[in-house]
Amino acid sequence: MSFQKKSISIDERQAKSTAWALTFADVVTLLLTFFVLLLVMLNDAEKSINVEIDKLLDKTYQEMIQNLESDKIVIERETKGIKITLRGNLFKSASSDIEPQYLPLINKIGNIIKQSDLINIEEKGQYEKLLKTIEKRGSSLNVEVRCEGHTDDAALPKESQYPSNWELSASRSLKLVRIMNKSALMPEKYFSAMGYGQFRPIVDITSISNFKDKKIARASNRRVEVYLDAFLVEKIE
Repeated sequence: MSFQKKSISIDERQAKSTAWALTFADVVTLLLTFFVLLLVMLNDAEKSINVEIDKLLDKTYQEMIQNLESDKIVIERETKGIKITLRGNLFKSASSDIEPQYLPLINKIGNIIKQSDLINIEEKGQYEKLLKTIEKRGSSLNVEVRCEGHTDDAALPKESQYPSNWELSASRSLKLVRIMNKSALMPEKYFSAMGYGQFRPIVDITSISNFKDKKIARASNRRVEVYLDAFLVEKIE
């Protein structure tokens, strides 16, 4: 009988000594559940913000489609924003000088961007809630107008001021940026310029032997792509 009582006493002491572990496990489980819920809520909030940003981009895209009718450009709505491709004889041969007939079109693109809700979001009352949500996340809305220049693969003449198509494409995209910046009177912080030379062609001409077809392919590869994009960035204190 005494042995049985002693055994029960030992079991009780062991149960009491490990009771804290059950409480600790419950607390850890609750904390884990809380952080999972918090993560889900943050992800849902970010998705909601991205949906609203997409709506702003969609609105600007529709404005461009309606007001930029021209056989000189192609306007596309892509995942990373709005892509405007300018083709044809946009520049003088082996030069960054833009042909005068393109200037009104470039000015129009700049003015549509300037007047868009994306650029003027802080002055638009209907976006106050969106801006407050972004502010609470410790972020800010970044709007970018990026120009990317592309040339064909033809070698530049010896008398060219540019050592390669790389420099030529960068100079062309920068020239376009400066014209848009001047016509739209937008702060320079919105703009960036890049040049890819002949290294990102639309049409691969390495397998084209016919001179006429090669000429057409090279004309397609000569272009400037203008991207309008908006995304969240972490606010710098």
